[in-house]
Amino acid sequence: MIAEIGQRLEINLDGLRIAGSAAWPFVDRQLEDFPEKGEFFVAGWMAIEQGDARRVESTIEAARQAEERRGLVGALSWHKPLKIGKLVRDWLGAHDALLRYLGVTACAAHDVDPKQLLGRLVRDPDADTRALSLRLAGRLKRTDLAQEMEAAMQAEDDAVRLWAGWALTELGSGDLARAALRKAATAGTPDSLAALRAAVKAGPEKEVRAWLGGLMKSQATAPLAVRGIGMLGDRSVLPWLIERMREPHVAVVACAAFLELYPEAREETKLFTVDPAELGPGAAKQFEDQVIRLALPDNVGAWRVRLNQSL
Repeated sequence: MIAEIGQRLEINLDGLRIAGSAAWPFVDRQLEDFPEKGEFFVAGWMAIEQGDARRVESTIEAARQAEERRGLVGALSWHKPLKIGKLVRDWLGAHDALLRYLGVTACAAHDVDPKQLLGRLVRDPDADTRALSLRLAGRLKRTDLAQEMEAAMQAEDDAVRLWAGWALTELGSGDLARAALRKAATAGTPDSLAALRAAVKAGPEKEVRAWLGGLMKSQATAPLAVRGIGMLGDRSVLPWLIERMREPHVAVVACAAFLELYPEAREETKLFTVDPAELGPGAAKQFEDQVIRLALPDNVGAWRVRLNQSL
């Protein structure tokens, strides 16, 4: 599905390539009327595609005023590294925090190592740039920056601490970040799922299971516990997960945990529903008119029996 969306997007971008500068009045009008992610993606992509430095600068300034940089991040991700290389090199050393952030974003999108520049960026005064740089350092397994990661665990910014801990876990030093990651996992932020995964990875497994067991005792944190159980990779918990699929407040994460343990089940369409009423009145009340995919516990149970018989 994602591949098909990408193909349709590329077809539309081809239209912009063909239109060239004639497309700008329409792009500008859209950006003026709707200064949002999609519009900034188109404007940023066009400016880079045409190599128009003035347009690149004006689009970045418009994004700064609108506090909407996600579209520019997407535009940088869509272009090939060779196309954006010079821009990114200039941005990584810029005085402007937004430019440095965009430069690191481009490196992260294309798995490019900024080499010695990353040593400075993981200490960047801008919290967003620093957090993203720490994430990139962990992803690239930059063991030479382990001390900087440890130092960042004392930062005031929550995101900086989270991604420093995440990076240390990627280097195999999760014991240094365990407490911070568990705290971030329960913070209810957009990065909580990443923190949860890192906290599970940091181990040790016995302690992780005990921690998740504690989270199960509260309805507020039970969804995290169910999701985390799926991250442990233990397929023997499937009967327990099937029972959680019957409980509306954790049904969504039980489905996600199941798919993490059994990715091959994604092809089994009869195991899922987008109609909460199929799980009973409790689920219908919980989700009301939401369009959401849930696992059908009875069907999953029957599928499990067939799977075991085939082994």
